[in-house]
Amino acid sequence: MLELTMATVSGSEAATGGMMMADAPSEAGAVLRVGRDKSVCRIVVPGDWVFVSPVHLEFACGPEGTWEVSWAPDSEAAPASEVRVVVGNLGQSLEQGGVVALPRGGHGEITISDRSAPRSVNMGFYHEL
Repeated sequence: MLELTMATVSGSEAATGGMMMADAPSEAGAVLRVGRDKSVCRIVVPGDWVFVSPVHLEFACGPEGTWEVSWAPDSEAAPASEVRVVVGNLGQSLEQGGVVALPRGGHGEITISDRSAPRSVNMGFYHEL
């Protein structure tokens, strides 16, 4: 099972907005999406946070029960956000259109940061075996 928790953070005082949670079984083909589009995303950010795409991140489970996260390609040549994945002491940027494997039985954090304002979407993930 993959479990996600999400909090939105805005302003210089780091005011935290609503918290959301979602999970999916570690079965081939399982998908969790994060973005502004309520019709396809299990975790939805505020609609006026346009630095997040309608479908920004997709968590997909492969045939071996392992999960990966991808930043969905967008029509924007220069994205309005940055995505960072942190697992343990290691952090890496996720490029638009890129994919990062999540550790089996591990946990970490993914942050979508607005490039033009002090706002972010902070997600924790936990892959339960």
